[in-house]
Amino acid sequence: MDALYTAVATATHGREGRAVSDDGRIDLALAMPVQLGGNGQGTNPEQLFAAGYAACFGSALGLVGRQAKVDVSDAAVTAEVSIGKQGEGFGLAVTLRVELPDTLDEATGRKLVETAHQVCPYSNATRGNIPVDLVIE
Repeated sequence: MDALYTAVATATHGREGRAVSDDGRIDLALAMPVQLGGNGQGTNPEQLFAAGYAACFGSALGLVGRQAKVDVSDAAVTAEVSIGKQGEGFGLAVTLRVELPDTLDEATGRKLVETAHQVCPYSNATRGNIPVDLVIE
């Protein structure tokens, strides 16, 4: 792969520290979610992954929509990232909920979402590693 851009961020003290990007645009307190025994007073890696995946998938959907000459500019993508025990460690699972414009027929919408899933870098990175469910709403 020829890198077009490289994002750089540093996290200190794991899930109870800070995450800072090299350009300073991200500077977040990190905290375990209440559901995992934390105080919930900061963001967590699953939220950051969900935000990144949702944004990336939305961009991939826009790209394939433009290529197909279909307007999906009003689409919204919600990523739900779950963490749970997996063997001796932990694993992730993702549900992508894609809300398409009402003007788009179901077959075309499904084809665009499935094509976006082949194009999206997050989908390509997770494919075969974690379950990703696509839900079209």
